[in-house]
Amino acid sequence: MRTFVTGATGFVGSHLVDALLHDGHEVVCLVRDPAKAARVLGQRPVRTVAGSLFAPDALEQGCRGADVILHVAGLIAARSREEFHAVNGGATARLVETARRVAPALRRFVYVSSLSAAGPTRRGRPLNESEPPHPVSEYGRSKLAGEEAVQSGEVPWTIVRPPTVYGPRDVETLRAFRFARFGVVPQYANPDQELSFVHVEDLARAVIAATAPACEGRIYFACHPEIRTWREAMTAIFAAARAASGRPPRPPRFVPIPAPLTVSILWVLGTAARAAGRATLLSRDKANELLAEAWTCSPAALSTDAGWRAAIDLNTGLPGTAQWYATHGWL
Repeated sequence: MRTFVTGATGFVGSHLVDALLHDGHEVVCLVRDPAKAARVLGQRPVRTVAGSLFAPDALEQGCRGADVILHVAGLIAARSREEFHAVNGGATARLVETARRVAPALRRFVYVSSLSAAGPTRRGRPLNESEPPHPVSEYGRSKLAGEEAVQSGEVPWTIVRPPTVYGPRDVETLRAFRFARFGVVPQYANPDQELSFVHVEDLARAVIAATAPACEGRIYFACHPEIRTWREAMTAIFAAARAASGRPPRPPRFVPIPAPLTVSILWVLGTAARAAGRATLLSRDKANELLAEAWTCSPAALSTDAGWRAAIDLNTGLPGTAQWYATHGWL
């Protein structure tokens, strides 16, 4: 099938391109930075369209003749609420409308959303798709706005909500791996907070699986069924990072940060970033996610409808990720 991929030079998008090419699909990529595309995509046999989600001509070029559109591009950090919604909500609506106009044979529009759009849950109660969304951050609300744009856009759609995504090439979870250098891990989150994870290669397969006929008009969570607490996950990340970088094994030393102090620190960091005109993940708004009881979900629906199952658990995925970081000089 001919696929149009947004966010193709990003972490998830680049792995998705690899999976599509492996399956023999024709791939067209929207790229904002041709130089970055050359570095990330290299000699991969893809066609690139230069432009952004705000470039009407580029969107038309990419959508025209597409069988499937896989919309991965979006912001995980922004300088303001307005910026989050302009990209994750407004630009998604613009892409859907473009697809409706210029891709009459479109078989599916798959939107890669986030568990943040659904909101947190309670320990021992992984979310399923029937529960109403209740995002607790501006990022989550903007991704939910993107979902609503897709659902109302008069194209055949599917929405995939991953939880924490990790794997080679990711610069966000890299920060957690780098704590192994110092032996100390600041404990901003509730140590008993329960978390779901998905390896980026499994997520790429989930996005492709979501183009199956039975998945049209559905929302799915894509995750590995295992659930870890924050402390368990950080301990495993710490061990994988130390092993990959040749450091002797040792347990991390957790330094608890009280919730009120966490909120204050995030408020200061967010205020400073806004004053400097920088986008940041760390802001007062992020505290609502860090302090939640659980961020867990069930992959059962996608397994039933598309036969997809995550193959990479943390015991396999974290050492492989750490080794990739070490090999590329990131640790």
